[in-house]
Amino acid sequence: MPIDVLVSAFVTLLVVVDPIGLAPAFLAVTDGLSAAARRQVAWRASVTAAVILAGAALGGDWLLAELGISLTAFRIAGGLLLFSIAFEMVFGVRIERQSKAAEQAIEEHVRHIATFPLAVPLMAGPGAITAILLLAGRANHHPQALAVLIGVICVVCAICFGVFLVARPISRILGITGNVVSCPCTTMPRESPTSSTSVPARSSRRAKLAS
Repeated sequence: MPIDVLVSAFVTLLVVVDPIGLAPAFLAVTDGLSAAARRQVAWRASVTAAVILAGAALGGDWLLAELGISLTAFRIAGGLLLFSIAFEMVFGVRIERQSKAAEQAIEEHVRHIATFPLAVPLMAGPGAITAILLLAGRANHHPQALAVLIGVICVVCAICFGVFLVARPISRILGITGNVVSCPCTTMPRESPTSSTSVPARSSRRAKLAS
């Protein structure tokens, strides 16, 4: 695999996974856990995502063949999907979806948060799997190229693991604005059910008392 293809694979997967953007979401779903428990969750999530992406790299062509999808057609669909993800990243739609997944994990007290929502869909989501399938298609079944691609997957997942370990300092560096942009669920307080009606209710009572 040429060096330019290697750099392209690394940059593509790093941008799609976005480890820095996952730091606030990691803090949200691991809120209240001890430092040891957070490290365990970070390790399991990184390993799970690496296994899923490596499986997509090794068995993606077989799966597409079984489904009757040609690589050319998948490249077109995958390019459209990656364009959609880039469009969502620019306008913040992807960030909002990630924050909703994190909020759902918190509200439902998901037991295995390392698998959901961290590994899937935040790390090994449709965009990352599509990118891996496209990169594996460019490898043309060369063992060395596939080995390099799996190495890139391991490096990106290791970066995610390192980011998770220092998620709190990254969150402090990002500040309130950065955390809101990265994951609104970590900093935006939930509105109480009575907050929207308390002011009109008081004003109506005052009006009745005045009359």
